[in-house]
Amino acid sequence: MLITNGTVITLGAENRIIENGAVYIKGDKIADIGTTNKLITKYPREARLDARGKIVMPGSVVGHTHFYGAFARGMAIPGSAPKTFPQILDQLWWKIDRALTLDDCKLSALVCLVDAIRSGTTTLIDHHASPNAIDGSLDAIGDAVIEAGVRASLCYEVTDRNGAAGAKAGIRENVRFIKKIRDSQSAVRNYLGASFGLHASFTVSDKTLEQSLAAAEGLNTGFHVHVGEDISDEDDALSQYGMRVVDRLHARGILGSKSIAVHCVNADIGEIELLRQTKTNVAHNPRSNMNNAVGVADILGMLRRGVNVGLGNDGFSNNHFQEMKFAYLLHKHTRRDPRVMGADQVLQMAYAHNANIARIFWKPRVGELSVGAFADIILLDYVPFTPLTAGNFPWQLIFGMDSAHVTHTLCAGKLLMKDRELLTLDEEAIAAQAQQAVKQVWKRVQTF
Repeated sequence: MLITNGTVITLGAENRIIENGAVYIKGDKIADIGTTNKLITKYPREARLDARGKIVMPGSVVGHTHFYGAFARGMAIPGSAPKTFPQILDQLWWKIDRALTLDDCKLSALVCLVDAIRSGTTTLIDHHASPNAIDGSLDAIGDAVIEAGVRASLCYEVTDRNGAAGAKAGIRENVRFIKKIRDSQSAVRNYLGASFGLHASFTVSDKTLEQSLAAAEGLNTGFHVHVGEDISDEDDALSQYGMRVVDRLHARGILGSKSIAVHCVNADIGEIELLRQTKTNVAHNPRSNMNNAVGVADILGMLRRGVNVGLGNDGFSNNHFQEMKFAYLLHKHTRRDPRVMGADQVLQMAYAHNANIARIFWKPRVGELSVGAFADIILLDYVPFTPLTAGNFPWQLIFGMDSAHVTHTLCAGKLLMKDRELLTLDEEAIAAQAQQAVKQVWKRVQTF
C-alpha cells in the first residue's frame, strides 16, 4: 500500500514533517518515505490510500494497561466509598477481577481494543488478573488481540492474595504463555509478546518471588510489576523486609532492562538511582494516579537521571492523547512551575520511551515512521490554523489534537479502521455482548 497526499510526521530521531508526503508499506513494515510525487513515480502500480491532506503519523503506544478492568466502568462499589488506596483495591479491583470468567477476560479485552483502534492506539503492554480463571486467561486475551489486529504484550499478575495455589497458578500461566509465544510462528509473534507479571511488593512474598525467578530462568524474560504506587507499598516493604520496594526487588533479582516498574510514585532518590543503574523501565500513569489520589511520581527527576520512563494508562482508557495532556499538566500544577514537563518531554515518553519498552518484545521499531519500522500508522483530520513545524508539533498535539481526529488506524500494514469505520471488530456486537456479560459480573462482585 502507498499512503499519499498527507502531512507526514515521522517522529523518531529525525522528527521530520513532509508536506504532501507519502509512506510506502511492504508487508507489515514501512519500506519508503518521501514526497507523494517521488513515491508515486517509484511505485506506480501499488494500491493507494489517499490521505487527502490529513496528518499521517505513528500509532500510539501504551506502556501499561489493564484490559480486565473494563467492566468496572459505572459499577457502584459495594459498601462505603473507599478513602485509601488499599481500600480501593479491596473494595473494587480485587472483587471485579475475581468475578471474571475466561469469556469475560476476552470480552473485556475486546471492549478495550475497540477503544484502542478508535483512538489510534496500536501497541499495548497489558497486565492481567482473573484469580478464578487463571489457566488459559492469556490465551483468551491473546485471541482478542489477534482478532482486533493490534499488537500487545501480555502477562499474568502473580500474587499471594489468593493463597499459595493461586500464586502457583499465576506463575504457571506466565511460563506457559511465554513459552507459547516464544515457539509461535513469526506471524503471531509480530502481534503478541509476553513477560512475567507480578502484582506488587506488598502482595508477593519472598517465597513467591523466589519461585517466580526460578520459573523464569532460561526464558529470557523480564518482570512487569507495580512499584510504590501508594505509600502503603513502601511501608509494607520497610516493616516486613527492612528495605524500600525498589531495593527489595533489586535484591531479589526482579529489576533489569527487560523489566517494567509501574507507577514508582513513592520512589525516593536512592530507588530512582537503582532503576537507572539496572536500566529498568518505568511506566508513568498520571490519570490513574490522580484518580486514586496516591501522589505524583518524580518523573522529572527520573528523566534527568536517564531512566527510560514511558507513558501508560493503568486501564483508564486507551485514548493516549488524553494521557499525554494529563502528563503535561500534572507536573506543572504539582511543581507550580509552568516551565517543567514540556510537550516535547511528554512526546518523548509517549513515543520514543514507550518504543524502547516495546523493543523488549518486538525488534522492529514502533512509535515512529521510518524505513524498517512496523507499519503502525494513523491518519487524523486535524487542520492546524497556525504554522505546523517539527519544532512545535508537540505543542500542536497537546493543545489541538485528540482521538476524535483519528480517521484511519493501521497496524502492521493492515487497515483496522477506515474513515472511522472499524474493519476487524464489530463494535455494536461487542458492546451488546458486554452489556449481557457485565450483569453477571456485577452480581458476582456483590458476593465477594
